[in-house]
Amino acid sequence: MRSRRTFTVLSTVLAGLSLTAAATLAPAAATQAPAPAPALARAADTWTPRGEDYTDTVTLTDLAIPMSDGVILRGDLMVPAGPDGKAIDEKLPVVVTITAYNKTFQQYGGGLAGGDASYLVKRGYAQLTVDARGTGSSEGTWQAFAARENKDAGEVMTWAHEQSWSNGNTAMTGPSYMGISQIWAGSAQPPGLRALFPQVPGADVYRDVVASGGQLDVGFIPLWLGLVTGTGIIPPAVTASDPASGIGALLSHLSGALTFTTPLLLDAVLGQEPAYDGEFYEERSSINVVDKVNVPTFFVSGEYDLFQRGTPLLFENLQQRGVPTKMVIGPWDHLQGSSGADIDQAGYGELGELQLRWFDHYVKGMPDPTLDSDIAPLTYYEQGSGDWRTSQRWIGPQLQATSYRLSGSAITGAKNGGLTTGTPTAGTADVLPLPVAGLCTRSMNQWTAGLPNATGLASPCLENNALNDKAGVVFETEPVTTPVSIQGPINARLYVSSTSGDGMLSVAVEDVAPDGTVSRLTGGWQVISFRELDTSKSRYLDGKLIQPFHPFTRESKRKLLGGAVEPVDVEVFPTGAQIQKGHRLRLAVQSFDIPHLLPTLPDLLGSLTVMKIHTSAAYPSELTLPTIRPSASTAVSRIRR
Repeated sequence: MRSRRTFTVLSTVLAGLSLTAAATLAPAAATQAPAPAPALARAADTWTPRGEDYTDTVTLTDLAIPMSDGVILRGDLMVPAGPDGKAIDEKLPVVVTITAYNKTFQQYGGGLAGGDASYLVKRGYAQLTVDARGTGSSEGTWQAFAARENKDAGEVMTWAHEQSWSNGNTAMTGPSYMGISQIWAGSAQPPGLRALFPQVPGADVYRDVVASGGQLDVGFIPLWLGLVTGTGIIPPAVTASDPASGIGALLSHLSGALTFTTPLLLDAVLGQEPAYDGEFYEERSSINVVDKVNVPTFFVSGEYDLFQRGTPLLFENLQQRGVPTKMVIGPWDHLQGSSGADIDQAGYGELGELQLRWFDHYVKGMPDPTLDSDIAPLTYYEQGSGDWRTSQRWIGPQLQATSYRLSGSAITGAKNGGLTTGTPTAGTADVLPLPVAGLCTRSMNQWTAGLPNATGLASPCLENNALNDKAGVVFETEPVTTPVSIQGPINARLYVSSTSGDGMLSVAVEDVAPDGTVSRLTGGWQVISFRELDTSKSRYLDGKLIQPFHPFTRESKRKLLGGAVEPVDVEVFPTGAQIQKGHRLRLAVQSFDIPHLLPTLPDLLGSLTVMKIHTSAAYPSELTLPTIRPSASTAVSRIRR
């Protein structure tokens, strides 16, 4: 009980750090999170989950897993129990989860660990949960997906494949960190690995979460580093059974906090190398190795998730190479996507049932002739309509590029500019440096991993972005006469000047209902001095840019000089949404997104600047969306609610 209380207190303290500012400045009348989308009936009647083979489980704790460099990792093995309460004597397929959140205590972290492992174990699988290097009971120093830890992932899977209690076939589950570990393990192509099931995994560490648009994520990253470090310095249970290993692990964890975590944060804030993209993040980004993953993979993603950008990129890579893969994207933040509690809304069953179906077919080799006809390659929730849609591809021939030009002038909190597919009116809009922007918006919940929702502190601002929009300038269409359905990444090309030559453009793509309610659909961020565009890595649709790629290096950083006006492409994170008839499409632009992003100390003064957006034929600022073609009904379809 002491360990349980320790973890609960630690989790509460860490959560409080990210919520203090939001709770202080949010409106006094707090509400619960928006009601989840209504669940669908099961999409198909051709498959039903099989029942339990066993009624109970037993767990063997802190098994020693030797790595090739001599470091010992520790894992807990859950297996079915027989009528006598003892582990059955039978070789089983092994499902592996590699965690950085301390396997002994993460079970008390709500949805942090994903689904209930016993569901699969009671149906004839073994579950091995392993503490990553330098965390929990494992030896070594944690360095957040450094090359050695990534190598560990493949070695853990090889070890599980070779054990006497394994039948040689393995799979992996787990969300977030545990989902990313699956990509690293899969890229090693260990013997026996048959399938993966990653929930909300990241792809490109720098762009996905560390420094979206070039400013530092101060909402989630310190919280996450604190969580891993905090759970790592809880004395490991293995101390009692193997004192030398346990004490050594604890000392190395304490050393890691002083030699890795603390210096990393300080160097980033001071504008040193961790503030820029480069080798450090390349080594830790699974997008660089996903082309080596060749096993069937089922992804779960969230439209308000930390890895909203990255998970679809991983899915697309596998699909383009012909690897069996599926993805479900729901209206979920990071904790919701991690728990998988609401995945049944998509119509395919509960999380455990989906994992069972995937693994029974690809790990156990059980026939499932209707798997692909029952579950589309892509299923996503469409904001606005509230429907679930299915599609063969994320970005494909079902889409067309639709651009809306910014038109006329806009004044903060007073006058809105226009968005038009016709000829724009010349004008300007001053984006003022108001460091309260972001506090009253869904972005605040997204970039604190969903903690406000999870703790019941979600405010009305999560449902209506109107108040937050008054901290910036707004451009919007007239009420649309035909629904506009959006699917994928978005680009906002803004022609800007700046009094300091720098500053950050924080944009939100929104839906405005006839009653004035403003729903934030998605957002994007871009520091002006990082505007250099790498066209070879950017994505285009119909010749129009929809997903810009910026280098974010020290060498690419270049301020605007002498009042110059230049285009800045803002990567707006991908989503699925529909602007319904009578609603308006809105682009809101601000200069801060608190508590999500802050500039480094050397760039702080430069961010307190007035940025001017220019709109005219000479300065064609525009918002480009991938929209579903009216004729694409066979490529994209709705699931009946």
